[in-house]
Amino acid sequence: MRTSFELEHQDGLARAGTVTTARGTFTTPCFMPVGTRGAVKHLSSLDMEDLGAQVILSNNYHLMMRPGADVVEQLGGLHKMADWNGHTLTDSGGYQIFSLKPKITDEGARFKSVYDGSTHVMTPESAVDSQIKIGADIQMVLDVCSELPSHPAVIRRALERTADWAGRARSEFLSHPSASERQSQFGIVQGGIDLAMRKESAERTVEIGFDGYAVGGLSVGEHRTEWHEPLLAATGVLPADQPRYFMGLGDPSGIVDAVARGIDMFDCVLPTRLARHGTLLTSSGRTNLTRAEYATSDEPIDPEGPASRWSKGYLRHLLQVREPTAQRILTMHNLWWLLRFVDDMRLAIAEERFEAFAAEVHELWS
Repeated sequence: MRTSFELEHQDGLARAGTVTTARGTFTTPCFMPVGTRGAVKHLSSLDMEDLGAQVILSNNYHLMMRPGADVVEQLGGLHKMADWNGHTLTDSGGYQIFSLKPKITDEGARFKSVYDGSTHVMTPESAVDSQIKIGADIQMVLDVCSELPSHPAVIRRALERTADWAGRARSEFLSHPSASERQSQFGIVQGGIDLAMRKESAERTVEIGFDGYAVGGLSVGEHRTEWHEPLLAATGVLPADQPRYFMGLGDPSGIVDAVARGIDMFDCVLPTRLARHGTLLTSSGRTNLTRAEYATSDEPIDPEGPASRWSKGYLRHLLQVREPTAQRILTMHNLWWLLRFVDDMRLAIAEERFEAFAAEVHELWS
């Protein structure tokens, strides 16, 4: 099934719409909480339903290592295994693999498992096949993500391999007609921060023809303003009637910058990672709950949301004594806050006040 994007409101390049897949629909802009191994840390699928999450991202690399794609398939696929009725997206695992400094050839990537040191090879085809077994609604192709900064020759080689692997992945995916009826497949644009290479990568990816498109390899260490123009170079080429996904973006300023340049979907471990270390996302900015000033505070983190019944002093105490309950409550709060933030941004687009909304976000979060 060809995934579609229905535009409902637009303010500048910022879009609010609805994505339709074989499973159903979800609205955009959409933040996808990260459940790497099939669950968001400290939370269950019931929690995610209560929070109003629409799409959860899991990772093909980790699931194929543990418990194994075959096991996930025997358990009924990711949805049944996790008892999650919303949408799921699986990253191919390319970013995780390349962080392991693999041996990369035209065939694929040879790497060692972080779990037991065993050697594995992932190819564009095997990444498709394992994601078919896992059964997410949206699967990502295997790409080559270069570090930034890198020599132009390194960026060029990554672009060429990404384009070649994308074609192979698409052919493999379409050779499984029953799976391609149930799942969607997104291509990935690379090219570093070089405008010409970003545009070229987008054009070559669109030429192959995917169900949606992702922009990868940005916001990986470079200054935020450095990826603005390369992102525009990519989104200017991507089809307007299909969803656009910025991979690995979760800070409020970055999100509004991406949406301002035509992005619909994003994911990041940022809100859950911050929560585990006692940092909260709030309407007044980041709050580090480990600070001594909150030791006797009887105020809630936020007067609304899943953490509103507990005081900052109580939650700080739980953090200080390493009580896991604290990480669970703070994780729920941060995801609740960010999902509400995205809803507010969608409303701002609909009411054509996105520019003012973005300015307020930058003033608080930049």
